Amino acid sequence: MKAAYTKPFLTAALIVLLDQIIKIWVRKNMFLGEEIHFLGNRGMLRYIENNGMAFGMELGGEFGKLALTLFRIVAVCGIGYGLVYLIQHKYHRGLIMMVALILAGAVGNIIDSTLYGVIYHYAPLFHGRVVDMFYFPLLTGNFPAWVPVWGGEDFIFFRPIFNLADSAISVGVVLILFNQKRYFKQPEPEESQPHSEMVED
Repeated sequence: MKAAYTKPFLTAALIVLLDQIIKIWVRKNMFLGEEIHFLGNRGMLRYIENNGMAFGMELGGEFGKLALTLFRIVAVCGIGYGLVYLIQHKYHRGLIMMVALILAGAVGNIIDSTLYGVIYHYAPLFHGRVVDMFYFPLLTGNFPAWVPVWGGEDFIFFRPIFNLADSAISVGVVLILFNQKRYFKQPEPEESQPHSEMVED
């Protein structure tokens, strides 16, 4: 691999490192459910742990948890292989960087779900919980009574609590979708130029 393509891997490694530093700090300095406000009531750290996917979604039961962790490991291997393939075939560097972000996010959450249960002595291997902490309830209120299904219920945007790994995955996926025409543009064939002939008088 060319030296220029080491940047995506270094970026991914940095994201994984920062993600784990934040999670370890939160575990050591906050208790479950504690909040530290840094943007008033519109931005805060709120320490939670979840058994599932990004933004707190999860599969039910112990089998669901194990299946999800194993799926994550297989997915990371696939993404890693894909990243190497993109580099070897000289795809758009923006696409390569976005895939590196997705890989970093997946690895960051795999560390939690695979090892945290063993490291912190609360669950066997592959049954750890993912640490989440960033919470930005930017808009709050109530749905009007006339709104179907949710009428009268509380409204919060943005409700999910997430971590840096989740953010890396989301940014990578969204930017790939927005830039797919540029990232997957087929190179135009070079036009052959006729050899110019020197005409002597």
